[in-house]
Amino acid sequence: MGKESPFRGDIVRGKVALITGGGSGIGFEISTQLGKHGASVAIMGRRKPVLDSAVSALASLGIPAVGFEGDVRKQDDAKRVVESTFRHFGRLDILINAAAGNFLVSSEDLSPNGFRTVMDIDSVGTFTMCHEALKYLKKGGPGRGSSGGGTILNISATLHYTAAWYQIHVSAAKAAVDAVTRNLALEWGADYDIRVNGIAPGPIGDTPGMSKLAPQEIDSKARDYMPLYKLGETWDIAMAALYLASDAGKFVNGTILVVDGGLWLSRPRHLPKEAVKQLSRAVEKRSRDVAIGVPKSKL
Repeated sequence: MGKESPFRGDIVRGKVALITGGGSGIGFEISTQLGKHGASVAIMGRRKPVLDSAVSALASLGIPAVGFEGDVRKQDDAKRVVESTFRHFGRLDILINAAAGNFLVSSEDLSPNGFRTVMDIDSVGTFTMCHEALKYLKKGGPGRGSSGGGTILNISATLHYTAAWYQIHVSAAKAAVDAVTRNLALEWGADYDIRVNGIAPGPIGDTPGMSKLAPQEIDSKARDYMPLYKLGETWDIAMAALYLASDAGKFVNGTILVVDGGLWLSRPRHLPKEAVKQLSRAVEKRSRDVAIGVPKSKL
């Protein structure tokens, strides 16, 4: 797992965070780190056993934690979980949308229903959670006292910056999530003092997502094609979340922070560095020879 945190242990003290998909993978590490840095944590998920074991893991670290069963695709669930979080802890400061659906499939083999399912979880689900949490996150909302508005963090991806094989549904869904992030940052930043940002993780080891998307066989090949290919840790994403959710990020709004080691910029290296030097010397020599052979002007 990750290393010791470079942040002070109290940077989110007294804050209450609700994390969807908070029982496993990236969501669970974000929950853990927010808790270790002073927050109280509510996690929402569909699978009770996963929630229960996550909550007891958090509790064993001395983190005030509670789990609520719910599906982000259902508005009633979203409303109930947000309200339960408020009732349990007395306020809500941070909403993190980490629930996501994913699987590899070629476009022609993906049914429109499969496409819709991922859109519903990622895009509509993210909006639904934001919509239900607004009442508690906005400046002057219940339990907020004189403190300003809260903050929202949406977990995205980099797939849609270019294109990605066998990921059309997730690409489309995350593009929509980024649009939601920016539009809410504008509207709710102006009207309610709420900051809304995103994090776009690269491939992160030891997550349910990674085991589905990149079986071990793929791993070794990837390095040849993508010079910057390395696996991040859930810790890297949690540190980015801490920065954005704490006062350290108080002037950051509407941004999507890419945490992927530069991977999405990677291109295969077609020529070794040595060959480039030789090539440029040869090209230079050729152009000098050509210049020397130019006939003098008649004038």
